Amino acid sequence: MSFLSIRNLSVRLKKGPPLLRRVSLDVQAGEVRGLVGESGAGKSMIGKAVLGILPPSVEITGGEILLDGTDLLRLPPKDRRRRIGASCALIPQDPLTALNPSHRIGPQITDRLVDILGWPRSAAEARARDLLAEVQIPEPDRVLRAYPHELSGGMRQRILIASAFAAEPKLIVADEPTTALDVTVQKQILKLIAGMQARHGTALLFVTHDLGVVSKVCQNLSVLYSGMVVEDSAVTDFFAAPRHPYSRALLAATPKYTDPAAGLTPVPDEVIAAVRAEVAAFDAGGIA
Repeated sequence: MSFLSIRNLSVRLKKGPPLLRRVSLDVQAGEVRGLVGESGAGKSMIGKAVLGILPPSVEITGGEILLDGTDLLRLPPKDRRRRIGASCALIPQDPLTALNPSHRIGPQITDRLVDILGWPRSAAEARARDLLAEVQIPEPDRVLRAYPHELSGGMRQRILIASAFAAEPKLIVADEPTTALDVTVQKQILKLIAGMQARHGTALLFVTHDLGVVSKVCQNLSVLYSGMVVEDSAVTDFFAAPRHPYSRALLAATPKYTDPAAGLTPVPDEVIAAVRAEVAAFDAGGIA
C-alpha cells in the first residue's frame, strides 16, 4: 500500500473556479515523486492540501487523501492535525521568510518536538544539534542561539531542511526549496536533500518547475496543467518518451545547457489550446 494515496482530489476557490481537478497520485514509502508544471498548475496546492494548510479562500470539494490508509479528510480537525504533525513535514519555498525573525533558531526546531510530539526538552535540543551537524552547519551551538537575520540564505535553507527531518516524518513536502537561492547554493541544497532523504528513508513529494531537478532527485513524476494531472510516469520513461503533447512541449522548452547559444522554445500555442480543451472536456464530464 502507498504511504500517501490521493484519490480524485478536487479543490476550488470558494465561489470561484476549480484549482485541482480530480487529482490522483501515489507516493510509496521512501519514494521521491516530482510534481511539475508551469506556475499556477496546482503543484503547491496539492502539497498544501496534504498538509492541511490550504488558505481560507480555498475549499476541498471532493476526493480522498489517504495517509497510511487513513483518509485525513474524514478525521475531526484536531485528530487530522495530530496525524499530519506526527507523520509529515514541510520544506518551504523561501528560506528568507519562512523562519520567524523574532525567535532564535533553536526553538524553531525544538518547539514542535516538545509541544506537539511530547519530546523532553533535552532530547529535542540534542536532536537539533545533531541535525545541524548532519546538514553541514558548523558550530551548531552558536547557530541554535542565533536569529535568522544573522545567517545566510543557504544556511537558513539548511536549517529548514533540518527542521523538516527533526521528527523523522514518513513524508516531506518540499515546495520548490531552491527557488530563492543562487545556482551554486541550489546545487548544494539539492545534494543535501537527496542525501538526507536516502539516509532517513523518507518519502518526498518534490514540487518544482525545473525538469533538471526532477531528473536528479526523483524516481517518478506527475505533470500538471490547470490543476489536472496530464501525465504520470517513471522519470526515466518520461525523459525517454513523454506520452502527453504538453509533456513533450515542456521538455522541448527546457534550456539546453550544452548549447547556451540556442534560443528558447516556448510551448506552442496549438499545444496550449489542445490541453485547455482537454481541461474543458474534463470539467464538462467528458473524461472519466
